[in-house]
Amino acid sequence: MTLQQKIVGNAMQMAVVNLRPGQTVYCEAGKFLFKTANVTMETRLSGPSGGGGAPPAGNGGSGMGGMLRQAMGTAMQVGQRALAGESLAFQYFTCTGGEGTVGFAGVLPGEMRALELDGTRAWFAEKDAFVAAESSVEFGIAFQGGRTGRSGGEGFVLEKFTGQGTVIIAGAGNFIDLDPADFGGRIEVDTGCVVAFEEGIRYGVQRVGGLNRQGLMNAVFGGEGLSLATLEGSGRVILQSLTIEGLANALKKAQGGDKQGPTGGLFSTHAG
Repeated sequence: MTLQQKIVGNAMQMAVVNLRPGQTVYCEAGKFLFKTANVTMETRLSGPSGGGGAPPAGNGGSGMGGMLRQAMGTAMQVGQRALAGESLAFQYFTCTGGEGTVGFAGVLPGEMRALELDGTRAWFAEKDAFVAAESSVEFGIAFQGGRTGRSGGEGFVLEKFTGQGTVIIAGAGNFIDLDPADFGGRIEVDTGCVVAFEEGIRYGVQRVGGLNRQGLMNAVFGGEGLSLATLEGSGRVILQSLTIEGLANALKKAQGGDKQGPTGGLFSTHAG
């Protein structure tokens, strides 16, 4: 069943979710705002795929063997999230009587979006984009290995959502929805502008220009560093107008702590 939710606000949006009796929604620790008294809250290390979404039918396995498998699955999930720099725990909210309400928000000024998964396509999102989801949606970590990850910064670790149901994500600034197929099948964007994209979109990272005068000018003075993200294929892509690095540099400059000078790009001292 589709999650009943409403996204409200402008510069700093939040999602207000209405839960039916027995319905469960979970969020990353730190994204919860408020709830009604008939909604219970429980913090767990495991995600829905590890038995965290709802109590398993029966005993969840055969004796010690089942408990050990569940513990190992939870440990692997926690380990992946730790490597990715994500929160180690999830908070689960279940309505126990009548209808209940829960509020969630992201951590940066910007928009939120509710994505509907029908089980045929996964969604990928930038690190920290996840806010909340139905317990029928599985949360995972996708590592963009090797060359792409080292070059792309934000592109090294992606959140992955599978299953059926509603997942709510958040980003910085305003969102724009694009389909690379409408632009010749390929778009190139700042690596920090990618919020989320559907499975089937090919994500990569390329160098900005060649190792020549203009390429070095782009990298040093253009503010983009040495790489751009590439998105190819056909499917939905969500971009954000504000990058976390841009926001951090603006705050440092306002506080008199901007050490990157007028060049930006390659000589940026931001270590986020």
